[in-house]
Amino acid sequence: MTTRHQPDPAEIAVIGHALHSVAVEMGAALRRTAFSPNIKERRDYSSAVFSADGDLIAMGDDMPVHLGSMPMSVAAVLADLRLENGDVALLNDPYRGGTHLPDITMVAPVFFPGRNRAAFYIANRAHHADVGGMYPGSMGPCREIAQEGIRIPPVKLMRAGKMDSQLLATILANVRTPREREGDLTAQLGACRIGATRMLELVTRFGHARLLNGIRAMLDGSERLMQNVLASLPAGQWQAEDFLDDDGVISGPIAIRVNIRNDSKRRRAIVDFAGTDPQVPGSINAVYAITWSAVFYVFRCLLPPGAIATAGLMRPVKVLAPEGSIVNARPPAAVAGGNVETSQRIVDTLMRALAPALPDRIPAASSGTMNNLTIGGIDPRNGQSYTYYETIAGGHGASPQSPGASGHHAHMTNSLNTPVEALEYAYPFRMIRYALRPNSGGAGKHCGGDGIVRELELLGDAQVTLLADRRKTQPWGLHGGNSGAAGHTTIVRDNIEEELPGKCTRELKPSTRIRIESPGGGAWGKSSS
Repeated sequence: MTTRHQPDPAEIAVIGHALHSVAVEMGAALRRTAFSPNIKERRDYSSAVFSADGDLIAMGDDMPVHLGSMPMSVAAVLADLRLENGDVALLNDPYRGGTHLPDITMVAPVFFPGRNRAAFYIANRAHHADVGGMYPGSMGPCREIAQEGIRIPPVKLMRAGKMDSQLLATILANVRTPREREGDLTAQLGACRIGATRMLELVTRFGHARLLNGIRAMLDGSERLMQNVLASLPAGQWQAEDFLDDDGVISGPIAIRVNIRNDSKRRRAIVDFAGTDPQVPGSINAVYAITWSAVFYVFRCLLPPGAIATAGLMRPVKVLAPEGSIVNARPPAAVAGGNVETSQRIVDTLMRALAPALPDRIPAASSGTMNNLTIGGIDPRNGQSYTYYETIAGGHGASPQSPGASGHHAHMTNSLNTPVEALEYAYPFRMIRYALRPNSGGAGKHCGGDGIVRELELLGDAQVTLLADRRKTQPWGLHGGNSGAAGHTTIVRDNIEEELPGKCTRELKPSTRIRIESPGGGAWGKSSS
């Protein structure tokens, strides 16, 4: 009778870093070959590796809102489709593990020669700057998901290595920028091929049985690591609430409430969002995958630096979210803003709840919004349709140890601002101002980080859509620190300024300027002066 090889900690670390490198290389390949500035410049994508059972075993250094929810997309694919060698599945349905419609996920199996069951799955997700719908950029103030763009259930884009040209044609016929979409989809396919090739190389390097034993040890080790974190927390429960300004249709505030119950003896926790407000007519509804992803992110932040992130981390944590609420919306709710805005407020609420349990670790609130700006129209330079999408950074909340960083994307987004040169080259805009927003971070012992002022001028007719928050509420401080400044969006035409609500769309003329002032972060501690 043979015994299973038991990997030692060093071997587990080597295997974990090798798997992580596969996900990182997939992301690099996607970034290098993508067509759109949103993926190429802003890095609005994520990559991950999964076991034969669909368990997350490695992820890139990408976007938390993508990575935590991607396992549910993989599960939806495995439930609906039998993937054969050379197949690649495609989906973006938020109610099947997706986030919002612009985030398109690809899932591909990895087969060993002569075997009829996939040994691994690799997946990537990228935010496409337009997937149809009522508004350019597919991020407008919609009332139902059918208005937000083309909704794709799990389907096979590639079959036995051959493209389903009819499916691709159907997708491209429903978007405003088909050439750019085809280029980005092709880049995602290329990243899948890179991932599959590298996984086969790892099998050759380690041996299949040894690699699987290492993966099992990683999953179990991640579970023990989270159990140790929960055991180190005091037993008890902590509650918090925070608010979204509004949904762009009805006035707010709209509440998110959470109760975290920690059983330190059993080393388990329950995160319960009972009492959160019901889903709303506007597009800030979050599906369950988003809420689970936010919890995954926050609890991962409690781990020691360098901890390997796998599906095992969440085995000791249960997430309860009432159906029909803004943290577990049901069809046909619009969800574009749930991914980008509500996810941030869920994180804020979780952090606020944990602050009494971890007073020396939890920071004040960061900007709390992704400041989503989408612009679309006809480029007067070439007569072609364009769609521009960007999230704009703000200030980080201060920590017990240091001030908050200024002008950084925080929490559920890990993207970049589009460089000025790339923006002016790709779109009919002129950048007027791009700077930190002075004194927008809260004052305190440790000040919050400052937000950003980003002002651009339109060079042609355009439809401009804003999906942002923290315009009425402010990023809160902790332990006596002041709140960060709320955000503002202003349009300037004919030297007349008009402040826009956080969630709106406008038809604007050439020479109109759009100025976004993103929120600053909250401060930690009272100022000594």
